[in-house]
Amino acid sequence: MRKLITATLLGSVLASTPALAETINLKVIGQPLATGLIQKNKEQPFFENLAENTGLPIKVNYKPLDTTGIKDVEQLRVLKSGLFDLISLRMSQVSRDEPTILGLDLVGLNPNFEQGRKVVAAYKDTVDQRLQERFNTKLLGVWPFGPQVLFCNHPINSLEDVKGLKVRVYDQNLAQFVESVGGVPVPVAFGDVHQSLALGMIECAITGPSSANSAGWPEVTTHMLPLGFQLALNGYGINLKAWNKLDEQQQQTLQAAFDELNEEIWRYSEELFLDASRCNVGEQPCDTGKSFNLVEVPVNEADLATVANTVTQVSYPTWAEQCDKSNAQCSANWKRDLADIVGL
Repeated sequence: MRKLITATLLGSVLASTPALAETINLKVIGQPLATGLIQKNKEQPFFENLAENTGLPIKVNYKPLDTTGIKDVEQLRVLKSGLFDLISLRMSQVSRDEPTILGLDLVGLNPNFEQGRKVVAAYKDTVDQRLQERFNTKLLGVWPFGPQVLFCNHPINSLEDVKGLKVRVYDQNLAQFVESVGGVPVPVAFGDVHQSLALGMIECAITGPSSANSAGWPEVTTHMLPLGFQLALNGYGINLKAWNKLDEQQQQTLQAAFDELNEEIWRYSEELFLDASRCNVGEQPCDTGKSFNLVEVPVNEADLATVANTVTQVSYPTWAEQCDKSNAQCSANWKRDLADIVGL
């Protein structure tokens, strides 16, 4: 009887004791090391300290994209397969698998950070819904590298001077724009651009000033045209199987952490854009990058008008036709979300 009572009491105590939370392992792919300071100073520290800062029962294994052997265009397929649980998505590159995503950053849509914030706020839920349906992926936020500008190793005085030049692009929408102004679009992975410029395989390339500075593009170019074509939006996607391992409170905690990170990167990205733009042309202060001596090509009114008109004349029509083929409601949803912001 004594043994029976003892066993009963012990069972009651164990039943009333909360079970220790099972550790959830998160395999994470980050931005490429080559992209520079956002990856180094914001993203990687966030993931390395995520468990400690949130108190969540998670263990993060973080790897920059260019250390994995995985290509950026494969990111959504990798997430869907469950090979990795969470990925820092390079939006333009993965839009080849899901054109709906490219509606976030059509050429001419986001000429500055302020407009970009409005577009993301209005359209990200539509992108999230599509990613959940097709790729079993939840979108945890969207952030920018900043305005994407033109670097050339060939003298230019305006956008007109890219006629006949081979220009590195990173998505189909940008390729169509380059064609519309007479250039020859050439898709080149970011890590291969420096060598391609040095060897003369391309004459120009498009990226943000900070990424270009970190990757040494000013070593192999001579001119920079600071005309913003896109905002180079990126985002964080988590496989729904990994997301659903968390209870509702844990999900809210994780989402709040990503909301804070995304907001921090928006601010930091703008600081980097301004500083790196100065660094690339040898101006001061230059606090975040290496000083170079590129020729800064003045942006004229005609070039500004060309980019501004691109949304209605080139980027939206060509994208809408392609996107509707894979997602019948694509362009209708885009108009519903963004027509007032864009001014259609």
